[in-house]
Amino acid sequence: MSLISQVSRLAGMLGAVLLAATGAMLTYEVVARYFFTRPTIWAAELSQLCLIWGCLLAMAHVLALRHHITVNAVTGLLPRPVQRACVAFALVFVLVFSLIVTWYGWDIFHESWVRGRTTGSILDLPAWVAELSVPVGFALLSLQALAELAGLRDGTTVTLGSSHE
Repeated sequence: MSLISQVSRLAGMLGAVLLAATGAMLTYEVVARYFFTRPTIWAAELSQLCLIWGCLLAMAHVLALRHHITVNAVTGLLPRPVQRACVAFALVFVLVFSLIVTWYGWDIFHESWVRGRTTGSILDLPAWVAELSVPVGFALLSLQALAELAGLRDGTTVTLGSSHE
């Protein structure tokens, strides 16, 4: 397993923990609100933050596991070399798109950091805390796409997703 795949795996595991924390916080909020009439001021905002970070951190690991949703009804009928070319094209597209989102996401994060923007909610968290997840998550996805492109040389990869037809 390459270093990039190991980093993606760790980020995916952290993402899973954050998604579990989201569920725990929202469950706590529901119980506190409806059974004890004591809503929290933190659960909704922190659970959103965990959800954002959890999803974006997991993207690269999902790519490495080939668990993205794919529609291969047409490409599955093509010869294997053409299928590999389609995978390469898709990975290049993912790479370019991810690099663009990383670039602009970094600009948005940096501007919030410099200006000291906050969420404007009761917790009034710094806005950059959520915004940083975009360049981090898409940078990881870019690196994993590069690793997957390098791995195409073995000639066995013909799809990027799980297919259960």
